[in-house]
Amino acid sequence: MSALAKTLRWPRPARDELRLALWTSAEIADATGGTAYGEFQVSGVEMDSRDVQSGDLFIALKGEAMDGHRFLDAAFTNGAAAAIVDRPVDYPHVLVEDTTGALHALAAAARNRAKARIIGVTGSVGKTGVKEAIFTALERTSRGAAHRSVRSYNNHVGVPLSLSRMPSRSKYGVFEMGMNHAEEIRGLTTQVRPHVAVITTIAPAHIENLGSMEAIADAKAEIFDGLVEGGTAVIPADSPHFQQLRDAAAKQGAKVLSFGRGTNADMRLLDHVPDEATGGALVTAAMGNIRLCFTVAEPGEHWIDNSLCVMAAVYAAGGDLGAAGLALAEMGGLKGRGARQRVPVPGGHALIIDESYNANPASMRATLAQLGQTPASRRIAVLGSMKELGDFGPQFHANLAEPLADANVDYAILVGAEMAALAREMGKLPRDTLGNPFRFAHCENAGEAIAALQEFGLAGGDAVLVKGSNSVGLSRVVDHFAARKG
Repeated sequence: MSALAKTLRWPRPARDELRLALWTSAEIADATGGTAYGEFQVSGVEMDSRDVQSGDLFIALKGEAMDGHRFLDAAFTNGAAAAIVDRPVDYPHVLVEDTTGALHALAAAARNRAKARIIGVTGSVGKTGVKEAIFTALERTSRGAAHRSVRSYNNHVGVPLSLSRMPSRSKYGVFEMGMNHAEEIRGLTTQVRPHVAVITTIAPAHIENLGSMEAIADAKAEIFDGLVEGGTAVIPADSPHFQQLRDAAAKQGAKVLSFGRGTNADMRLLDHVPDEATGGALVTAAMGNIRLCFTVAEPGEHWIDNSLCVMAAVYAAGGDLGAAGLALAEMGGLKGRGARQRVPVPGGHALIIDESYNANPASMRATLAQLGQTPASRRIAVLGSMKELGDFGPQFHANLAEPLADANVDYAILVGAEMAALAREMGKLPRDTLGNPFRFAHCENAGEAIAALQEFGLAGGDAVLVKGSNSVGLSRVVDHFAARKG
């Protein structure tokens, strides 16, 4: 028999018989209870006409202030193959009574047809980075057959949208879930129905709405409510709320796999050696009788803990730990969440550390410590307000004075009204050995921060941390300086 004949007779897995198209018109109509007008196939699902690509299904969602039907022309100009609408239109479409309900129905159909192992990720800090790392590891394990929620699509719209985009051929699906209030994650996890539910950490994010750390832990633990039978909960062993999380998982009949530095951790840190050049580390860990040694490319002490979480999740999902180690070694920082850029300045290049997407007390301390360990001639911190801290806000902001001093920051730019508490505290810091007070500026917005940084003057060898809640808009600071040409 010839080699070609042998190849043609090679057995094909069942998933290889599945269609490459994401959805057909008939499947969309069946899933949503709508009526298809036109016969079509789509390769993606989108709700923002500006992001539509050729072959996408555009869902015309309606909100309090916006109606997606107004953007149908733009969506089809950008290449949409069809739309889900609640009124007849002159394009290929599926007509439904409620487009938001149709999105949720399509998400449910995607989950019901999935043969993939599903991983859900939440936590007060690090959930997007951990989600991306788990995905990268499982994508390598599955040779490209992994799916995940993009960006921070982790709310009541982003989660069903991400589910609806999951191909039937996927071997793994990784979904992020976020919340501002109690009961929100419960509504998301029951849609995702994960085999593995991950909590990265518990920290005072959204404490304004929840009132206490215990309430935050309870809200995060809602992710266990959606676990499939026999599912696994991956939780931080070093957290003060470990037992609370463990009890919540046990209540749902979940197996528990912990990660951390303590001897009680299942995925346990044995040793780590920092890489001063990159800020990453060489990590040695143990999982029962398994010994792991891998490189973490992402800078910062907190990424050592994140890597243990990733390894535990990959193990629970049945992935390849060796492939996961390679993925961690290759990951670069995400925009807004640790991406590092070198920009030309007088005397050489300055390092910009982009943490502009999110901030809470725990992540502020972690990234300031990372800045303090970064080799630099001068260290500069551009810090934006931390939102949703309520009555706890002034104290949490004021408490950043000590980590700023510990990081040997030469100049701080504080942005936003909430930073007034830190500005007052900065004036109390002890003077340096030359008798000089700590140098800082307090600005109202990102534009003023740019001006303050320009007036201070960047020089070769500087390291600049830019971090704040997304609504402060400090990404403008990063973009402004990153646009410089050498």
